[in-house]
Amino acid sequence: MPDSAPHPVDRSAALEALGLPRIDTEPPASPLAFPDGGAWRLEIPSVEGPTALDAVLSAAAEWEVPLHRVSQGSGVGMLTDGEITEMVRRCAQEDVELCLFVRPGADWDIGAARDSAAGSVSSRSRGTAQLTAGVAEAERAASLGVRSLLVADEGLLWVLHSMRARRDLPADLQLKVSVMAGPVNPAALAVQERLGADTVNVPSDLTLHQLSELRAAGPVTLDFYVEAPDNVGGFVRHHEIAGIIRAAAPVYVKFGLRNAPGVYPAGEHLGDAVAASSRERVRRARLGLDMLARTPDAPPMSPRGRRAQPDGTRFTPPGFAERGHGPD
Repeated sequence: MPDSAPHPVDRSAALEALGLPRIDTEPPASPLAFPDGGAWRLEIPSVEGPTALDAVLSAAAEWEVPLHRVSQGSGVGMLTDGEITEMVRRCAQEDVELCLFVRPGADWDIGAARDSAAGSVSSRSRGTAQLTAGVAEAERAASLGVRSLLVADEGLLWVLHSMRARRDLPADLQLKVSVMAGPVNPAALAVQERLGADTVNVPSDLTLHQLSELRAAGPVTLDFYVEAPDNVGGFVRHHEIAGIIRAAAPVYVKFGLRNAPGVYPAGEHLGDAVAASSRERVRRARLGLDMLARTPDAPPMSPRGRRAQPDGTRFTPPGFAERGHGPD
């Protein structure tokens, strides 16, 4: 942290002096943590290719932002083999986890349900053709060294976890559920964990009490946008970072960007916008870290370079004994 960061201060006394006592409505703190003992890690999303990754890594060094994971949203199919290989190399060099989205999904397809107010299928895999295309993207990414994949469909999640259990995909591959398929109740979270999720991005409109309810469902790691892109709500909850971590630990704190252009699928025609947005996400992370530093008894962060997750409870793939999964 920068030397200029203010010391944590409890400001509840200022309200009490005006006859405005704080009513203690905080949810119970999560008793869980990552295997390394940390309560939270930091993720920068929408890192769409090598150029965006360079912008993020440069900004992280400039603003002293400790990165644990970067994720991409355009999909494996929007990157060449050379681009994926370069991103894998750079992330390994910087000890940062790389997570690529497995597409296609219904939001890029011809079906009208994607625009239906009452029946949207969001980014889920539409039909067997998209499901098998997702499997092909996962296999390609894994063969190029990627060990973290983002999915937005429970069926694809189950297929990829079953392949991982059979060792058709690497045993240390992590599967992350997108906010586009994020659960909003404890039972739904438990189902995604059992289908193979190692980390789950829950919607950013959940209250701290609702986050605590989801956490009580099991140990699976949560991901949470403390600043959400406009297309998933545009919420800015920097001031609640400490409370979110306490309720949801272990959790990845994600810094999206409000008022930023939608860029999926990204490419050179959007290069300037992607690079500028990438840098600003890191700056937003610096703002959030400074705010957390001013919070009394802030929860501890995982050391950089750690990616191990709590072991999850799984449904048993056909022909296999039930077991937890998570890289060492």
